[in-house]
Amino acid sequence: MKRMHRLWLAAAAVAGLVCTGVVAATQAQAATGCSVTYAVSSQWQGGFGANVTISNMGDPVNGWRLTWSFAAGQTITQLWNGSYTQSGAQVTVVNLDYNATIPAGASTTFGFNGSWTSANPVPSSFALNGLACTGGVNTPPTSASPTSASPTPTSASPTPSTTSAPPPGNLPCDIYSAGGTPCVAAHSTVRALYKSYAGNLYQVRRASDNTTRNIGVLSAGGRANAAAQDSFCAGTSCVITIVFDQSGHGNDLAYQGSGGAGGQDTPASATRESLTVGGNKVYSLYINPGNSYWRNGSSSGVPTGSAPQGVYMVTSGTHVNSGCCFDYGNSETDRRADGAGAMDAIYFGTSCWFGGCSGTGPWVQADLEFGLYPGGSSSWNPNQRAFPNKYVTAMTKNNGTSRFAIKGSNAQLGSLVTLWDGGLPPGYSPMRKQGAIVLGSGGDCCATNTNQSLGTFYEGAVVSGYPSDATDNAVQASIVAAGYQ
Repeated sequence: MKRMHRLWLAAAAVAGLVCTGVVAATQAQAATGCSVTYAVSSQWQGGFGANVTISNMGDPVNGWRLTWSFAAGQTITQLWNGSYTQSGAQVTVVNLDYNATIPAGASTTFGFNGSWTSANPVPSSFALNGLACTGGVNTPPTSASPTSASPTPTSASPTPSTTSAPPPGNLPCDIYSAGGTPCVAAHSTVRALYKSYAGNLYQVRRASDNTTRNIGVLSAGGRANAAAQDSFCAGTSCVITIVFDQSGHGNDLAYQGSGGAGGQDTPASATRESLTVGGNKVYSLYINPGNSYWRNGSSSGVPTGSAPQGVYMVTSGTHVNSGCCFDYGNSETDRRADGAGAMDAIYFGTSCWFGGCSGTGPWVQADLEFGLYPGGSSSWNPNQRAFPNKYVTAMTKNNGTSRFAIKGSNAQLGSLVTLWDGGLPPGYSPMRKQGAIVLGSGGDCCATNTNQSLGTFYEGAVVSGYPSDATDNAVQASIVAAGYQ
């Protein structure tokens, strides 16, 4: 048992591996070369998550197949952004339709969850499309091969740069930052959203004496210290009074009621739902009607006016209703419905605001004030689909003047589904965001105790800028790798 424990700790310390070297030129005499970064993002007894980045240092690749062998009997249990087969130790991962092409100097990333027994060493070598992937670039020869009748090329193919941008961080706000769209508000009751974050996640207050305690992470970049909450709340009940901002902008969310951020709502129970993330027990923010949180963050980096913005959250498809409105994102600073475009928030629930919906939801929609939009108009968007999964990723992004997108996925596996990517609804260009942040209610509900929504919040962030699709996909991969159970 001691030996197995040492092996587990040694494997858990693995940060990743970059394989570099030369790949032979193809028959088409293209410049070829690649490197592979294999990074263990999280590990627990018997299981782990990993992200794999293929960096193309040669000419464009159209269709890829990456192979490697596990050295200690590891097994892939689920994989996203690719399709895999495993025979014994040998693993093959091939592209999906949307990520088949890797341009010169670019990269693509997939991730997976796996199992292990005695140890979890990083694979020592990889092959891309059958050729050893060990880095560097091999350019075509400038003269014909002695065995070939082909004429000598008049010039060699250009040699792409052998340098590329570093792979993105494997936690959501590291990924957003690497993509040039940094988090300006980052909230979670279950885990850190930066690899370096070692501060507090949320605050609880117990009923027995009304004292409070801040609940932090077990380690930098890790999960919430649920044991600290359990000890503090033993023998009494606790509520969550504050969800702290991890971004450094000070956009902490306090409950919308007396003693909190002001208003008529109350704080949510701190113990209504426990779960595991990466094998660690944690607690959700389980919101019922009359619970909500708010921050007047207009002076703390949150986008205002027509500035571009992205938002994501992990929520649940099993704790939903049609009450207005389970939102997370940009809201009014005065808690009033100030007109079209005054909000830019994710809505998740079963509300069919304009009618004509197909099915019963729950759906990811955009709350832009004066309506919950399934797409670019008040008409039902036929590309919408329900997400009844236990854990759901919900995303919106809005450039503030002409374009916005809505995406969703199962937060335990799979890729994002683009529900809408197009023009803003009529009357919403330009946007008129005010920069407050709301969680668990609509923009104008809580001064008069009209909040009828319910939902579950695990993590989320508001980002400055319009994230790329590649960034969105990487964030989803990080969420899946977190191991929500």
